[in-house]
Amino acid sequence: MLGVVNLEIHYGGIAAVKGVSFAVEKSEIVCLIGANGAGKTSTLKALARMIPSRGEIHYGSTRIESLPSHDLIGMGLALVPEGRGIFARLTIAENLAMGAYHRNDVADIASDLERIYELLPRLRERRKQVAGTLSGGEQQMLAIGRALMGRPRLLLLDEPSMGLAPLMVEKVFEVVRAVAAEGMTILLVEQNARLALEVCSRGYVMESGLITLADTSAALLADSRVRTAYLGE
Repeated sequence: MLGVVNLEIHYGGIAAVKGVSFAVEKSEIVCLIGANGAGKTSTLKALARMIPSRGEIHYGSTRIESLPSHDLIGMGLALVPEGRGIFARLTIAENLAMGAYHRNDVADIASDLERIYELLPRLRERRKQVAGTLSGGEQQMLAIGRALMGRPRLLLLDEPSMGLAPLMVEKVFEVVRAVAAEGMTILLVEQNARLALEVCSRGYVMESGLITLADTSAALLADSRVRTAYLGE
């Protein structure tokens, strides 16, 4: 589904990502873990073509590194950004409608909206509420729901637990698990390494713009280097 070859990202003279390569197979959920500043968010932004990069990005059989970001939505690639990026002055219903702005299949859009409301019942209860008045966890659920309205085949999730209370983190990741169980391909960036590895099948560890470890989640959870650096053991 996704193949990244020698990805490089620079901010002026600073190399944020230094030639990383990795892959995500169809219907797989894979995580990138690492400390702040490791290059995780920059990597996702480059994959969504929100920032310039060097290297190859293969999405299915198509190379996308030269495409504009708005073309990727119709191709089935969606990003839930760090900080959620909701439209604060629009209602929940209007935010969700924005997720399907590129679609013309009216009946299917209505069906997908009903599915989102079933998956995220709190959004149904508050669908007329202005999104900026929601709690952090509710905004995160809205951001995920908005992305799902685009019918993505590959979902990029950037720090979905950031700034949330433990109970809301649990609820958000219940949604992530439910979406993954339906066969959605997911690349997850998450600073909470234990949580990420418990959800994902495989993981990559990023340090200072490089991938330093790659293995199954079970192996990474058992790795002494990961346990010391990221699990607090």
